[in-house]
Amino acid sequence: MEVILKEDVNKLGHAGDVVKVADGYGRNFLLPQRLAIEANAANKAVIEQMKTSALRKAEQGKAGAQELAAKLDEAEVVIERKVGAADHLFGSVTSADIAAELEKQGITIDRRKIALDDPLKTLGEFHVPVKVHREVTAHLKVVVKSDDPNYVPSHEKQVVEEERIQGGYDMDQHHYSELE
Repeated sequence: MEVILKEDVNKLGHAGDVVKVADGYGRNFLLPQRLAIEANAANKAVIEQMKTSALRKAEQGKAGAQELAAKLDEAEVVIERKVGAADHLFGSVTSADIAAELEKQGITIDRRKIALDDPLKTLGEFHVPVKVHREVTAHLKVVVKSDDPNYVPSHEKQVVEEERIQGGYDMDQHHYSELE
């Protein structure tokens, strides 16, 4: 089935493009969501007008996207999760979680624009690409940390254990103590 896209559709095309899709995808998703119209002789005549309108809209959107990208490049999202053995999270951090945290900071962005290949499943600092516009990509800093304020990462536990064995580390105080 051939359809003409009315809006940009992720991983399919941009507004005004004529694309070939599976019949079910076109009939059950694109057409009911009004993301596309069926590509027939009458609609193909309208395509040029849509492309001109889409180009104008894209230029206006690009300026706004660059401003949003600048905000995202400076923003930092901190997400706290429960942590198990070897610094692995119980659950994971998804693009929806990141979008919700950005919303709390007053930055509204669709979760589908956050290009997270796989959910984040470990502690650490990540730089996540955000596709703000087809020509503008921002890089958002995401910090995943434990929700337990007393949590010690596993690589630090090993150092602490070695120091404890040598007698220079006080486990109760979590700091080096003077040996008498």
